[in-house]
Amino acid sequence: MNKIFLVSNTDWYLYRFRLSLGKDLLEYGMEPVFISPFGKYVEKIRAAGIRWLEWNVERRSYFPSQELISVFRFMNLLRVEKPALIHNHTIKPVFYGSLSARLVHFPNVVNSITGRGYLFLGNTLSLRITRKIVIPVYRFVTDNPNYVTIFENQDDLGYFKSFGSFSHTHNVIIPGVGVDIHYYQPTPEPNEIPVIAYVGRLLWDKGVQTFVEAAKVLKQKGIEVRMVLIGSTDPGNPTSIPEKIIHHWVQSGDVEWWGWQEEMPQVYKQCNIIVIPSLGEGLSTTLLEAMASKRAVIATDVPGCRDVIQDKGTGILVPPNEPIAIADAITKLINSPNLRYQFATAGRLLIEKHYTTQHINQLTLQTYREILGRK
Repeated sequence: MNKIFLVSNTDWYLYRFRLSLGKDLLEYGMEPVFISPFGKYVEKIRAAGIRWLEWNVERRSYFPSQELISVFRFMNLLRVEKPALIHNHTIKPVFYGSLSARLVHFPNVVNSITGRGYLFLGNTLSLRITRKIVIPVYRFVTDNPNYVTIFENQDDLGYFKSFGSFSHTHNVIIPGVGVDIHYYQPTPEPNEIPVIAYVGRLLWDKGVQTFVEAAKVLKQKGIEVRMVLIGSTDPGNPTSIPEKIIHHWVQSGDVEWWGWQEEMPQVYKQCNIIVIPSLGEGLSTTLLEAMASKRAVIATDVPGCRDVIQDKGTGILVPPNEPIAIADAITKLINSPNLRYQFATAGRLLIEKHYTTQHINQLTLQTYREILGRK
């Protein structure tokens, strides 16, 4: 039985985005092993019949000396468990997982680049300096002809190849992790005051402040809507928004904050329009969920959003960091129920055709088989 390591920097990511892949691996006679730091989703992973192993990795820094222990521990996991293949997700596990594999001469590595993250999106002086240090090491660690790299969009592939990373790996495009169209079902819109929601982690680089500024614009114009933040802060991420700022927005009457929600289909059922004001995505799963739930969407014209949204066909694209543009798009959709229905219907059909978990998992399994079948 082929043992497959699925590695991430949080148990939440594996449970939220890779559980269906783990179940499919079981059905195909493989042994998925989820590897991450310990968190509240570990028991849910185990309850789904998937083995989990602990691997502690710091999310906020890049290769400090104290984190060498993380590399050594992962090397030990490879030696003891002897997997057939490892699949690393997000920038940090890609870095450390690839380094560990290289040090023990382990060839079957799949790296998923699920977006550029704060290190490559940010433009502060400290981040620019850090990039100059990290990029050559990152390039050395990951650019191995034995490895396969999965990108979620063509823009990210071009971006990383522009500074020499992944030039010698086999690169493939698999658009995101998919969405379960049986779990996210179309429902009628509520008929009360329109609910306009942002869904996701409360991070600066997700454009949350732009969403709040758009709420202020609508408020000044006297347009009656409920602007809602749905999600939690992420203290492990340097771009996490402090809770005191979120509470200030709420107390000022600009937005509501519903916090973290477990049952997302019920959340989308309460919303009329979903807004994704992000500065960049791998491929936005929130967009997939909202469209599967047959909701009209507004998103920024950035990688990972424009790959899904066909402007004026399945939603509206707006420039990043432009609250007035978001406010105008919201106003347009509020005033046109027919346009919302048109976008929502086209969006659901697009998801059914290209973005189901079944489709995406098959593409991923095909990649695994190609690696495991090579000499």
